[in-house]
Amino acid sequence: MHDNFELLTEEFQSSALYSEDLAPVPKNKRSWGTWNYAALWISMSLCIPTYMLASSLIDGGMNWWQSILTIFIGNTIVLIPMILNGHAGAKYGIPFPVFARASFGVIGANIPAMLRAIVACGWFGIQTWIGGFALYQMLRLWFPALETLPQIFPNSFGLQTGPAITFFLFWLLNMYVVYLGVESIKKLLVFKAFFLPIAAIALLVWAISAGNGLGPILHQPSKFETTKQFFHFFFPALTGMVGFWATLSLNIPDFTRYATSQKAQINGQIIGLPPSMTLFSFIGVVVTSATVIIYGKTIWDPLVLAGKFDSKLLVSIAMIAVAISTLATNIAANIVSPANDFAHLSPSKINFKTGGYITGLIGILIFPWKLIADPSGYIFTWLVGYSSLLGPVGGIMIVDYYFIRKQQLITNDLYQHKGIYQYSKGFNAAAIVALIVGIIPNIPGFLTTIKLISADTVPDWISSIYNYAWFVGFGVSGFVYWLASPTPPKEGLNKQTD
Repeated sequence: MHDNFELLTEEFQSSALYSEDLAPVPKNKRSWGTWNYAALWISMSLCIPTYMLASSLIDGGMNWWQSILTIFIGNTIVLIPMILNGHAGAKYGIPFPVFARASFGVIGANIPAMLRAIVACGWFGIQTWIGGFALYQMLRLWFPALETLPQIFPNSFGLQTGPAITFFLFWLLNMYVVYLGVESIKKLLVFKAFFLPIAAIALLVWAISAGNGLGPILHQPSKFETTKQFFHFFFPALTGMVGFWATLSLNIPDFTRYATSQKAQINGQIIGLPPSMTLFSFIGVVVTSATVIIYGKTIWDPLVLAGKFDSKLLVSIAMIAVAISTLATNIAANIVSPANDFAHLSPSKINFKTGGYITGLIGILIFPWKLIADPSGYIFTWLVGYSSLLGPVGGIMIVDYYFIRKQQLITNDLYQHKGIYQYSKGFNAAAIVALIVGIIPNIPGFLTTIKLISADTVPDWISSIYNYAWFVGFGVSGFVYWLASPTPPKEGLNKQTD
């Protein structure tokens, strides 16, 4: 860290913008090397939503190689903003909410922080639903009455009583881990790192065996009869693949702030992200394609598939393993970052635990069981929808850091109201205008997708912009911000080298 680090911690400890969680990490406390970042991505990629990502493409009409190619391209694209935003974390040791202060203002940074936090709450809800449903699949084998409990929720909720009970129990377990603190999850992450790859390979072997070899599985044809039909599905699907990690492409400084060097975070992410996502997705593609041969229909949810196995013991072991690994992923990927974001609202009053509880409550209110009830909702509503919000934020932050500030930040000023990042009362109007302008083009397509307005009322060329939501938002907001931003003062900028 630069020479001012000790001065910063002493001078601004009483500042409303400062807390130990948000403070810069000094260089002598940065210990993450290349393989730490590779392992992080391998661990986060090996999860049920990744499997469902691939299998949902098969259910949407793609064949195996079209699905894999789409996933590989999407993850290679999102790797670029991941590395670019990770640079500031590795250089200055600052987390995402503090980095956002440079472009949005010390108060305005709460806007991207909250957008990112709400999405994380949605992912928390989805993962919690997956873990709870895994418990349901196990318990219903031993207690059949769980399937026939009286319906207590309105039909519009789309929620059966049995799965609702196990979802709530698993939610309580997540909140208990938040209460204990993040340290309690380390052993579960180790368990996941060893078990989930073994379980995935076992599922692959079963699919190849039950599907009479890879030949019949990989010969499953695409359902698209014309090139036009294919590309009509491909572009929103690609946007969904980019959207899958659009959250982490923003808050990656939360992790790269611990990097020993820029080389470590760059090489680690290149090694870890596209290959692991593509490999695990391949397993999802093969297994999903095999279900068409074995059961005569596409089963894109691995938990539903596991529920079809005859052995109670096998299903129980598998579902417990899924629940534990999901718990580990949920805390690591979907609690830590939003907890920091919520803490950023009021660093002196909201700590990690409080932020974690807020995440948990919103995770229920977002109705996660509806988000993943079908592949079209998972990709077109959830993944593409939130990418239309996060793409603009990414465009603004990257343009600000690389084109406006030339990778130079005044670290001290990020933690005080009287610095250059105060702008006008804590808000940078250029960033807020650029954000709104970047979101607007995607609104008509989103509203027609969720059927709030009729598709007939919106011209096709306008609604189709939504198919490219992340790309449009990223490009439009980045360009508008570049035009609207004044050149920052150069006096006092840190001349820190990587």
